[in-house]
Amino acid sequence: MNVPVMALGIKGVTDPAIEGLVGSVRYFPLGQISKPIALLKAAGVRRAVMVGKVQHASLFGGVRPDLRAVKLLAGLRDKRTDTILKAVADEFSRDGIELMTSATFLAHLLVPEGLLTSRRPTAVELADIRLGWAAAKAVAGFDIGQTVVVKDGAIIAVEAMEGTDAAILRARDIARAHGRKTALTVVKVAKPRQDMRFDVPVLGLDSLQVFAQAGVSALAVEARTTLIFDKDDFLRQAEAQKLAILGLRPEGPQGGA
Repeated sequence: MNVPVMALGIKGVTDPAIEGLVGSVRYFPLGQISKPIALLKAAGVRRAVMVGKVQHASLFGGVRPDLRAVKLLAGLRDKRTDTILKAVADEFSRDGIELMTSATFLAHLLVPEGLLTSRRPTAVELADIRLGWAAAKAVAGFDIGQTVVVKDGAIIAVEAMEGTDAAILRARDIARAHGRKTALTVVKVAKPRQDMRFDVPVLGLDSLQVFAQAGVSALAVEARTTLIFDKDDFLRQAEAQKLAILGLRPEGPQGGA
């Protein structure tokens, strides 16, 4: 598919390397709404895709909202990620710009259902996945986080604004508080009503480095809603790390899966 691409980048957040990958790039400060909409309309853009990552904690500093953003934020019932992003998506829509699913051009990178690696989870790991799945779905339902770390029937850490990697490393530190290395199970889910236009669960090669540092031995992710970047390399490296990786339906593991 040959599609001309114009990118909008956030100053101080977007990697400048994107300039060599797209037709043109325009930058705007984090928190503004009017400028990105104006830039897209001036270029004749009517459909857009949100990609990349902005730390949720940036809500507490570094944001320079314009008047339109100030009015939008003032009218929100809360400051959860989904609430804010849905409101922003609605603003784009009012100006005739449709936000498409973040997986529009990435369907081949979505996690399939089933075992992704040759090693199956042990009985203990599978029990931890079941526990973690129920907990992660509950937490995700409140838009707190989408990842839970479990060990031997105990939930060690729950992701919040710090992000997935930081939550996993925090779990490592807690689990190794007495100096003994231990294996961890990570569960990453989609929200119960995941809006695929934004905040889609993502894994990549950097994730595997964190798993190695933390001693993660098993991973369960939600199939068809989670993206794995550099998917072939990711799975090859996961094999080398002897990880057990499962792609599961929204209801989680069934029977002996």
